[in-house]
Amino acid sequence: MEKNFNDLPESRQQQLMAFDRLLTIMDELREQCPWDRKQTLESLRHLTIEETYELSDAILENDLPEIKKELGDVLLHIVFYAKIASENNPESGFRFDIADVLTGICEKLISRHPHIYGDAKADTEEQVKQNWEKLKLKEGNKSVLSGVPASLPALVKAMRIQEKARGAGFDWDEKQQVWEKVEEELQEFKENFNIETGEVIDQKEAEGEFGDLLFSLVNYSRFVDINPETALERTNKKFIRRFQYMEEASKADGKSLTEMTLTEMDEYWNQAKALKV
Repeated sequence: MEKNFNDLPESRQQQLMAFDRLLTIMDELREQCPWDRKQTLESLRHLTIEETYELSDAILENDLPEIKKELGDVLLHIVFYAKIASENNPESGFRFDIADVLTGICEKLISRHPHIYGDAKADTEEQVKQNWEKLKLKEGNKSVLSGVPASLPALVKAMRIQEKARGAGFDWDEKQQVWEKVEEELQEFKENFNIETGEVIDQKEAEGEFGDLLFSLVNYSRFVDINPETALERTNKKFIRRFQYMEEASKADGKSLTEMTLTEMDEYWNQAKALKV
C-alpha cells in the first residue's frame, strides 16, 4: 500500500529526508569526486569489512556516539554499492539501484515472517528460527548450511553452522550432553598430544583434534547463552589492557619488560588484575 509523504508522521518524514540527502550527496560525489568515481564493487570490499569491524568494536564498548558514527559509515557503503550497480554495466548486463535493494529486503522479511504477515504460528524464538530455515529451503537453498558465508571467520562460522543445524532439528537436547562432549574431546587431546611426554606429535592430527575441541566448546556456549566471538574478543581486550598496564607500570619503576623475569612480570600482571584493569 502506497503512502502519501505528507500523511506520514513528522519523524518518518525527517528520516526519509535524511536518507534522500545521503542519496543526493552520493550522486554528486560519484559524478564530481575523482576518488569516488574510481571506486568499484571490488575496491570497496575491504573497506566495508574494516567498517564492519569498527562497528563491532563500538558495540562491544557500548559506545553509542561511536556506534552512530560507524552505522553511518556502513550505510554509506550500502548506498555506494547500490549507486555503482545502478550504472551501466556492460559486463554483466544486470543493474539495480537502492530502491531495488530496499524492495528486495522488504519482500524477504514479509515472506520469512508468515507468523506476522500470514497464517503460520510461531510463539517462540526457536519456532521462528525453524520456520526461517524451512522457508529458505523452499526458496531454493540446497542445504540448511548453504547460507553460511565461506569467508566468515572460523569461530563465527562454527557458531552459525551449529545454529543452522539446530534449526533443522539436529542438536543435543541437554547442555550436560554437550559438556560431556567437551570433556571427551579434551581428554582425547590430552591423551594423544600431551606435551609432557616430549614425544613428536602428528601436527595435522593434533590440529584436527584441537579443532574438534574448539567446535565442542562453541557448541556448549550456545546452551549457556554465551556468544563465543564476543567472549573471546572481550578477553582479547582485557589482555591488551593488562599487558599495557604492565608496560606502563614497569616503565614508571625504571624497568623494561624485555629485561624482567616471568616472576617479576607476574607481579605487575597481578597488580593489573587487583585493579580490575
